[in-house]
Amino acid sequence: QVQFVESGGGLVQPGGSLRLSCVASGFTVENYVVGWFRQAPGKGREVVSCINSAERISAVANTVKGRFIISVDNAKGATYLQMNYLQPEDTAVYFCAAAPTAANVRNSEIQYWGQGVQVTVAS
Repeated sequence: QVQFVESGGGLVQPGGSLRLSCVASGFTVENYVVGWFRQAPGKGREVVSCINSAERISAVANTVKGRFIISVDNAKGATYLQMNYLQPEDTAVYFCAAAPTAANVRNSEIQYWGQGVQVTVAS
């Protein structure tokens, strides 16, 4: 059974940090590009970062550059999003997703989605 399970969300104060995790089962994450998307209330889904799991080449959106770091542990089938200096505008549901290529991720042509995890940044 294919699963892509996320964890690590929650409530954090502005300036704080969270680390999101996404663990794959039923497929080999090393064969995919994994992206982290987010969707804020009333807004569309946007990709914030992605990583080529085999080559460990990553990219981040300008809105989170310098604050968010994506990483992968292929032995564990896990992808992480370290989020630092969180701001209220980072409040959203965060999703991990896997696709064959980075272009697929950018175009939301996703093969596997995580269930989503809420991140709330508030005082």
